[in-house]
Amino acid sequence: MQGENRVARSNRERTEATRQALLDAARSLFVERGYGETSTPDVCAAAGITRGALYHHFADKRDLFRQVLADEAAAVAADIEAATPAGLDPAEALMAGAQAYLDAMTVPGRTRLLLVEGPAALGLRDTLAMDEANAARTLREGLDAAAVGRQGGQGEVALPALAPLLSAAFDRAALEIEAGADPVRVREAMLWLLRRALGRN
Repeated sequence: MQGENRVARSNRERTEATRQALLDAARSLFVERGYGETSTPDVCAAAGITRGALYHHFADKRDLFRQVLADEAAAVAADIEAATPAGLDPAEALMAGAQAYLDAMTVPGRTRLLLVEGPAALGLRDTLAMDEANAARTLREGLDAAAVGRQGGQGEVALPALAPLLSAAFDRAALEIEAGADPVRVREAMLWLLRRALGRN
């Protein structure tokens, strides 16, 4: 029985190693060449894996690309959540999460994958849904915890309208930094924007 367990574990480990090798190779090529200029034979050659093995794990190039993006989006959300532990003051958590997002997006290739190649290859609806499950979700939860958009005062903006607009502003900030803008100034501008949303000068 122990021998069978070892064999099963070894098979699972090999399967996962193959899958990860494909994802790593695909990520590198999608960053370097873009989605349109990357083929599944290119990925297989870079990973040293047969096309049959690729199609065992992924339906097609689009499916492979979607998983690369899902992993990137989940990594961003994980970094934000790590920077905003339970018990942190909601306003402080919102500011810390904002900085964590901008830090996470400086990982080489990530901005291109999530904000340029993703919408072009998968469409805006799919990429927004992926964002809503990850970084945009953490922003919405942070705004809600800080009671932004639900005090009901005069001039108050509704959270469902505000959250996606702020999320888009963060994405634009990441693109600006990627394009060579001064990251300190961009971060300061985003934190200023959040302070305004929190009702702070």
